[in-house]
Amino acid sequence: MVDLTHLEQYKENNRIEAKKALGGLPRSIWETYSAFANTLGGVILLGVAEYSDKSLHTVNLPEPERLVKEFWEIVNDSKKTSVNLLSSKNVTIENINGDNIIVITVPRAQRYDKPVYVDGNPLNTYRRNGEGDYKCTKEEYQAMVRDSAVQTQDMIILDEMTLDVFNKDSIHTYRDRMSISRPGHVWEQLDDDDFLFRLGAIGIGKDGIKHPTSAGLLMFGNEYAIVREYPHYFLDYREEYDDKHSFTDRFLSASGDWSGNVFDFYFHVYNKLLLDLKTEVDISGGSRTDDTPVHKAIREALANCLINADYYGHGGIVIIKRRDKITLTNPGDFRIEVSAAKNGGLSDPRNSILMKMFNLIDIGKRAGSGIRSIYYVWKNQGWREPKITHSYEPERTSLLLPLTNNYDKNTAVKGNGKSEIQKSMIIEYLTDHANASASELSELLDVKTSRVKKLLYELIDENIIAAQGTNRNRKYKLKS
Repeated sequence: MVDLTHLEQYKENNRIEAKKALGGLPRSIWETYSAFANTLGGVILLGVAEYSDKSLHTVNLPEPERLVKEFWEIVNDSKKTSVNLLSSKNVTIENINGDNIIVITVPRAQRYDKPVYVDGNPLNTYRRNGEGDYKCTKEEYQAMVRDSAVQTQDMIILDEMTLDVFNKDSIHTYRDRMSISRPGHVWEQLDDDDFLFRLGAIGIGKDGIKHPTSAGLLMFGNEYAIVREYPHYFLDYREEYDDKHSFTDRFLSASGDWSGNVFDFYFHVYNKLLLDLKTEVDISGGSRTDDTPVHKAIREALANCLINADYYGHGGIVIIKRRDKITLTNPGDFRIEVSAAKNGGLSDPRNSILMKMFNLIDIGKRAGSGIRSIYYVWKNQGWREPKITHSYEPERTSLLLPLTNNYDKNTAVKGNGKSEIQKSMIIEYLTDHANASASELSELLDVKTSRVKKLLYELIDENIIAAQGTNRNRKYKLKS
């Protein structure tokens, strides 16, 4: 993270904290430990001073071994820190230009270790914002506690609510979509209550009676009922097509002229997002058809935004469409490292029942490859790379999807270019990975394995890739 031989090039920021520590371990080191762990991780440098121009410079620590020993004794004391996230590789003594310094690399805590607090008091929970540490609000602390649970937020059974909170039109529209996506499904003949129970929208409460779950309320409830459980619930879609950022179109959950739930919001917004993209296929109301990779990537981005939101958090879900970009923002932080999400294969949804509900109508991916696919599609469109950002106070996550490139191209590649896009995606994937199976590439492209094999055979004929192994365990790699 830091080139220690050129410390003067750095300054304190969201991931770097410098302390002279000439008088021993600074008391504030534990606040910084908590803050880095609860935010994005970071590096604490002991024996480093910040000059008036904000640049960093070493100051020789006289007894670094003693400080390291003291640090380990304290970080392992449960009365001081709620959890020790460090191993020996995270704390090292380095000699830079003749000066001894201590480098403490604090990883981002896993959600089940959060909140990381100090002095045995959960109220002493800190986060990092810019160059400094700040004490978390009660709401930020509660959000971390909610995320630390094994049970996801949307599994909760709402004992104080009845089934009257549901919007029947939303339920029937969902069932119609599921019958198209999964014809002949065993749930097709069930009545609505039994169907919703198996879906996870209804649960049996402590009183032995059926009640809505949080997932059911969010997906199929009426807005006026949803805000009883989620006071800050708010869904907002905006189109801003002029330089003054005034709204040319807006769609709000609180308008009162529609259900206001997550399910209906998804389909209305999805069609709005695709309205100006010139494609050769029929959108068919958002259901999966033979559409372009861009369609699928936007579906994935919108579903991720809704599935991973912390609906107890502030600010609501805000989708803004401009001529040159789409921004999707939701309350709550990203539950896994962004780099891990971009690589794929790792998934940790905040609302797993919502994810299941969308998956059953062929929206979203279960294997953790959704974000990876979005990045690949954008790269192969020649568009600028998407960007995921976090902000705190309140806690929010944003996904920026640029719609332009160096040639001001802002429409999807069409026609015969589709095969070339898919081939490029395969090549890019094999550039980043040693090899891959046909099934792995099928998941990446979101097409049948037979289609992937056809593309692979063409790439082999073009002398770009090579196959290795038997049919059952065959892998493909780039030729040297």
